[in-house]
Amino acid sequence: MHTPTDEQAHAVEAFRDGHHLVLQAGAGTGKTSTLSLLAASTKRRGRYLAFNKDIAHDASARFPRSVMCKTAHATAYAALGHRFARRLNSPRQPAWKIGQALGITSPVRIGDHEISHRTLSHSVLRTVTRFCHSADRTLTSHHVPALRGLSAPDEHARLAEVVTSFADKAWGDLQNPEQGVVRFEHDHYLKMWALTEPKIDADFLFLDEAQDTNPVLEQVFAAQRAHTQLVLVGDSAQAIYGWRGARDIMTGFEATHLTLTRSFRFGPLLAEQANRWLAFTDAPIRLTGTEAIPTKVGLVASPDAVLCRTNIGAMTEVMRLLAAGHRVALTRGGHTLVALALAARDLKDGRRTAHPELVLFASWGELQEYADHDPAGRDLQPFVELVDQHGPDAIITAVHALTDEGKADVTVSTAHKAKGREWPAVKIADDFPPPPDSDQHDDRGRPIPEPVSETDARLAYVAVTRARSRLDLGGLAWIDLIPAASDGVVQ
Repeated sequence: MHTPTDEQAHAVEAFRDGHHLVLQAGAGTGKTSTLSLLAASTKRRGRYLAFNKDIAHDASARFPRSVMCKTAHATAYAALGHRFARRLNSPRQPAWKIGQALGITSPVRIGDHEISHRTLSHSVLRTVTRFCHSADRTLTSHHVPALRGLSAPDEHARLAEVVTSFADKAWGDLQNPEQGVVRFEHDHYLKMWALTEPKIDADFLFLDEAQDTNPVLEQVFAAQRAHTQLVLVGDSAQAIYGWRGARDIMTGFEATHLTLTRSFRFGPLLAEQANRWLAFTDAPIRLTGTEAIPTKVGLVASPDAVLCRTNIGAMTEVMRLLAAGHRVALTRGGHTLVALALAARDLKDGRRTAHPELVLFASWGELQEYADHDPAGRDLQPFVELVDQHGPDAIITAVHALTDEGKADVTVSTAHKAKGREWPAVKIADDFPPPPDSDQHDDRGRPIPEPVSETDARLAYVAVTRARSRLDLGGLAWIDLIPAASDGVVQ
C-alpha cells in the first residue's frame, strides 16, 4: 500500500467524523484501496455492496474482517432468496412454453401487426424483469418494453394492456417458493427483498459503482440513512448504463462530496486524453497521471485489447483479426452475436424469428429497408451490412473460433463490457462516429460539427482509460478536430 494521498487522507478523516460520503473516484485512482483505508480506520462493523462477485471476493481479502463484502444479490439471497433455491435450480425452458403455461396460446392483432404468442411471451418476461429493476411497488403498463415496428402510442398502449395482465399472473406465480411455471431468476428475489423494506444491520455501508445503480437497489440503500453511515463510491463520468435503467445516484445525494483524482493506472499523457472527454460531461473531476508511469499515445501495431462501441463493431473486429491469423478472445459477447446471426438466417430463409429485436420483421428485405431508411433503425445498419457481407453462417463460425483470453493474442470487447478492466496496450476500434455536422459554418465555409454528446463522451472516457501504458485513439482520433470544451473544473 502506497502512502495515502492528501485526497485519501481527507476521505478517512471525513469518514471517521461520521459523515455520509460520496467519493467521486476517477479511473485508476485507487477506489478499493481508499475504501480499505476507511474500513481500517474504525472498529465498527461494516457492509460492502459490490458490483459483482469477483469484486466482492477481492475486497474480502483486502478489507478487515469487521467488513462483510457481498453483492446486493448475495445479501438478498441470505435474507430471503434462499427460500427459492429449488426454483432457482430448475431447468431452462423456452419463453413460449412459459407463456403457454400462463395462458398465452394465440396471437394478438394490433394495427397492421400480428403479435405472435412467442413475442407476447418474451414481452411478458421482459416486463417482469423491468419491474424488478425499478423502485415501484406494483407492476404497471409503463414496465412493458416497446417493440420495434410498433411505434404508434395507441399501438403500444394496446400491447401494454395485453402484456400487463399476463405479467401480473407471472409475478404471482413467482411468489411460490416450491413450484411454478415461470423460471425463477436472481432479480426476482432481489425485488422481493426490496419490497420488504429491509434494514441492513451495519454501522456503515459502502456502495460500489454507485453511478450505475438500479432504482431497486438505490431505494434499499437510501432507506438505511437513519441508522447507518452511508458511503457511495464510483465515477459519475462512467455512468454508461442509463439505457438499461441504471441511474447515477451520486451527484444529487445529500452527503459530503469528495474526490479522488490521481490515477495510479497511467501517466500524464493518458490523463490528458481522459480529461479531453471529461470536459464534455458534467463530471466534477479531472485526472492527474502518475509521473513515474511511462505512457504513449499513438499507433499501436499489436494491442492487447481492441475496444468497440457496439457488439456488431466487436464482431467486425473479430472477423478481421481472425482473418489475419490472430488468436482472438471476445469479452462476454459471443452468445448475443450468435442469437442475432441465427435470427438473420431465419429471415433470409423466409422464416420469422423469435428474437425480441427482430420479431416484427417478415423478411430480410424488410429489415434491410428499415435499417436503411427508418431513423429508428440506424443502429441496426452495421449488423445488416455485416450479414450482407459475410452471411450469418460465417458469423457463427467466427464465434466458435474464439479463444479463451488467457491463450489469445488480442481481446476484443465493447467499451461497456471493458468497464472495470485494464490492459497494457489498447486500440480504439473504428465504430465510434464523430458528431454530425450542424447547419453552422466556419469562416471558410466548412460545416461546424455538433457538440460532442455527453453520452458519447462518457463512453469514450471509459474506453481511453482502460490503457495502462499505450493508447491508439483509432476511431476516436476525430477528437483532434473538435474544439475543446470549456472546462470550469479545477483538478
